[in-house]
Amino acid sequence: MRVLVVEDEPRIAADIRRGLENAGFAVDAVGDGESAWFQADVETYDALILDLGLPKLDGLSVLKRLRAADNATPILILTARDGWRERVDGINAGADDYLSKPFRMEELVARLHAVLRRTAGQASPIVKAGDVELDARTKLVTVSGEALSLTPLEYRLLVYLLRRRGDVVSAGELLDHVYESGSDREANAIEALIARLRRKLGSSLIETRRGHGYVIAADAR
Repeated sequence: MRVLVVEDEPRIAADIRRGLENAGFAVDAVGDGESAWFQADVETYDALILDLGLPKLDGLSVLKRLRAADNATPILILTARDGWRERVDGINAGADDYLSKPFRMEELVARLHAVLRRTAGQASPIVKAGDVELDARTKLVTVSGEALSLTPLEYRLLVYLLRRRGDVVSAGELLDHVYESGSDREANAIEALIARLRRKLGSSLIETRRGHGYVIAADAR
């Protein structure tokens, strides 16, 4: 899962990036509103973390522009602790959740997971498909109760396919959601990741639809 962090304070941005990467996300970061608008318009993200107090273009304007352009990417806004008007304006403009500064990284990660679950129509942080179980809170993946060791890329790929269960996802879409900007992203890299996951999870969970992409069946129970 790929997230864009929009924060103009370098230390806070670095802390958020580190916390999200430790939680299994691919992270891009920009420090002003104009860059955020451009990046969110040309790239594909699973969520945005958007500070409202930004240079060049304020965060609320970025949010309004994205929603006016029918960009439905989930957005969690960051506000000052006493900025209740900003929080109200942000929610009314289409934000999915908010978090006041200063905040604990654990709460940010938890809120982000909750927003992603809601937008995917999923109530529980635990996802099951066949003998595979994934707990988003702990990043623990098990097969028939036995824990697996997955690389960060393997984990992101599995999470995305599970969240899109029943949908055929192209290799290009997987590249957009698994890798950060600037990474060496080639279509055959997805084939290699799929092959590695099948060796660990079993060959039947992830199906190949020739010429279209990959899918975890909706009825994989």
